[in-house]
Amino acid sequence: MKAIAIDIDGTLTHKDRSIDCRAVECLRSLDIPIVLATGNVLCFARAAAKLIGTGGQIIAENGGVVSLEYDGREYYDGDIDACERAFDALMEHLGAHIQKLDSEYRKTEIALRRNFDAADARQIVGEDIDVVDSGYAIHLKSKDVDKGTGLFRIADLMGIETGDFAAIGDSENDLQLLAAAGFGVAVGNAHPALAAAADLVTAGEYGAGVVEAARYLASCKI
Repeated sequence: MKAIAIDIDGTLTHKDRSIDCRAVECLRSLDIPIVLATGNVLCFARAAAKLIGTGGQIIAENGGVVSLEYDGREYYDGDIDACERAFDALMEHLGAHIQKLDSEYRKTEIALRRNFDAADARQIVGEDIDVVDSGYAIHLKSKDVDKGTGLFRIADLMGIETGDFAAIGDSENDLQLLAAAGFGVAVGNAHPALAAAADLVTAGEYGAGVVEAARYLASCKI
């Protein structure tokens, strides 16, 4: 294992999205790059990276944005115009209560409040756009962009094979991340689909699961 890619919300945090300091301390003790892989916008992820103490390698917007450094070049993938058309369709069918999140900062996808059924939204937007419920927001994104494609992009920039990564997550939007990595970990609170796809499911939930995973990875020298 040469690097770890890790989700933030529901993985590095408690249930209320507050950061788990035990997980942060454990990650800081590892002498390998830590890549934050999140559905959040880049500015949020960069602030989190500073607070957590990682090197600034980030996959944001569910793979739509990749950055190697805090103030370095940003790489973008995804069709925001198609996502806007999908959003307009949802507004027409589901009503004005559909609300964007962080819209002024998102470059490759649209995030929405979780006050409607994602399954209904999928029927409305059709096959061109992915509707992904992360458990914290519902994302409208390009089908060919995900955390897995983001991992391939950042691994190439870092000069590391994706198979040399371990990946840790909790949600369905982490499925492709775990599939791309050489070893996948689902924390104890993970969505059943992610748990089924993981090489390891921790007994601990949220940040406690990250601590457990990091200790396992270090002891096994994967």
